[in-house]
Amino acid sequence: MNDDEITRRLTDIFRSVFNQPGLEIARETTADTVRGWDSLKHVELMVSIEAGFGIRFKVVEIGRLRNVGDLIDKIRGKVA
Repeated sequence: MNDDEITRRLTDIFRSVFNQPGLEIARETTADTVRGWDSLKHVELMVSIEAGFGIRFKVVEIGRLRNVGDLIDKIRGKVA
């Protein structure tokens, strides 16, 4: 799975979790740039990503994510 495919799937998940049909994400996207991205939504987002990609994150992995680019890289490593 390449970065474009991961980004497309992530975009759908983000739009669903944040209930924002027009939401666009980029590698630089952070919690500060998405309306409504608080700690509770972060948990919901990560659970939805795990389910959507059929992967599991360790707590330490989640704590190291700084932006969507880091998330894409981590997903790519897990689905390879």
